[in-house]
Amino acid sequence: MSELADIRTDSASHTMKRLGSSGNPLVGVAHQADGELYKSGFLVRKVHADPDGKRTPRGKRGWKSFYAMLKGMVLYLQKDEYRAEKELTEEDVKNAVSIHHSLAMRAADYSKRPNVFYLRTADWRVFLFQAPNAEQMQSWITRINVVAAMFSAPPFPAAIGSQKKFSRPLLPGSNTKLSQEEQVKSHENRFRAVSSELSDLTAATPDRKVKGRELEEQKLRQEYLEFEKTRYGTYAMLLRAKLASGDEDLSAFEARLFDDGGLQRAHSSPSLPQDTTNKEKTRSSKTSKSLKVTSSSTSKAGGSSSREASKKKNGGGSGQRAELEKQSSKQEEAP
Repeated sequence: MSELADIRTDSASHTMKRLGSSGNPLVGVAHQADGELYKSGFLVRKVHADPDGKRTPRGKRGWKSFYAMLKGMVLYLQKDEYRAEKELTEEDVKNAVSIHHSLAMRAADYSKRPNVFYLRTADWRVFLFQAPNAEQMQSWITRINVVAAMFSAPPFPAAIGSQKKFSRPLLPGSNTKLSQEEQVKSHENRFRAVSSELSDLTAATPDRKVKGRELEEQKLRQEYLEFEKTRYGTYAMLLRAKLASGDEDLSAFEARLFDDGGLQRAHSSPSLPQDTTNKEKTRSSKTSKSLKVTSSSTSKAGGSSSREASKKKNGGGSGQRAELEKQSSKQEEAP
């Protein structure tokens, strides 16, 4: 799993505002605190990679339990269950995670704990979250990806330059101004563009003279394109399915999604692969395995039984915490 953190990119990709001295990249945390609540419940978090994919120091990777709230475009992580009269503390702001242009995915290659999913943010931080059960894990993945798909603004135009050094494009932290139909078309267009660029890159005959830093740049570019193809493919499928369902309430949409056995491809959507790693085996790393579009299909454990769970935004409150504590007591502390 360490491949997730081995990616290095240019510092120009830092696009999110820094608050205070905590170094926590967020956009308008205070404003998002009054945003719509899309989901809440207990999660256990592990910080795996810092901004730009730099591996988090071993002493800071421990698992910690939080009461999570997805409000607006921010995932708040509080030590205690939310109370309306309680204001955000400095610690709450420090722990909050902006989900714009992020992607949540089932941690299929992580076996030390059950019901774990990855969350990779716009600045390529990586978190692991453990949910109380498989249904809640799938629900969190779906909610995070749907909200990110609905509100993430289109990326800025690529910088024009002749430098060979690879850097990820800037990603705006503000909410999109597009209508939902325009938003899904934007995601589909980005999916096509990234797919084409990735095909050109992988089809090109490798130059035997390319080595060292230049070879590393090519690998970084391919890693980035593979991830972006998965992200935009996930966004397009989820948002197209949501528009087709006509459900404004995410709980109703999620229940319908699970009842239908996962996303169905819309005729107007681009050809979106369910599993990009099967078609792109240019790299057989664990990272590729972890980037499967798990939000587009329901696990066996999250089938019809997940409908009931998806209708509850907090999914059981204290019962969730008890279940997580029970699971944690049986697991060894992950390295």
